[in-house]
Amino acid sequence: MMQGNYNRQAVYSTRRKRRRRREILRRIKICLLTFVVTAAVVCATVFIFGLIKGQQYDEGFIPSPYGSNVSERVEKAEELEIPDWIDVQLIHPHNTARSEIRLTDIKNIVIHYVGNPDTTAQNNRDYFDKESTTVSSHFIVGLDGEIIQCLPLYEKSAASNHRNKDTISIEVCHPDETGKFSGETYRSVVKLAAWLCYEFDLDEKDVIRHYDITEKICPKYYVEHEDKWVELKNDIENEIALLKKK
Repeated sequence: MMQGNYNRQAVYSTRRKRRRRREILRRIKICLLTFVVTAAVVCATVFIFGLIKGQQYDEGFIPSPYGSNVSERVEKAEELEIPDWIDVQLIHPHNTARSEIRLTDIKNIVIHYVGNPDTTAQNNRDYFDKESTTVSSHFIVGLDGEIIQCLPLYEKSAASNHRNKDTISIEVCHPDETGKFSGETYRSVVKLAAWLCYEFDLDEKDVIRHYDITEKICPKYYVEHEDKWVELKNDIENEIALLKKK
């Protein structure tokens, strides 16, 4: 009888040890699985964050470090002397209108129209300078051909969407709803665009419209009249040629 009890206890003890080992192994598996999942989540988070950071840098939302990974054109823009026919009135740093973030390159000159007929260059410059404003451009060309510079040439504007990172923007005033530039305004746009192309080793093919980036109807008249846009670029080409002869 005692032997039978002893055998039953031995069997019970063996089963209990087996259950305990299985429980320990189950907990180990759970811990390992948790570790693997956690590690995978961490790695995925780091990878995604890296992609986001890379995308932000590509879009110009993270400043390029001074002296490294910066285009020669951007470095030249820091030293470039602004001619006296340009009225320099830089807006103050605020929000996104002037973020003080450096360009990554200067690949194109983008022409815009202000979309607000009969407003002056000064009107639009002062609008950019308001604390609540989130748009800006490097230059504004006025109704009488006056040119105001609003941003340093090495900083990004808030005008050309995902191309803010590597473009110089020119907003142009117009007298009426058609968006057509006045004669004085037109001549100043040609002069300014040609000078920028000359200084940054670009040509008339590098002068584009906001429309060419996003298909927004801007500058309106020169989107709706393609022949006039071609004419404008031809005039810029001729002006560049004159600058090269000097």
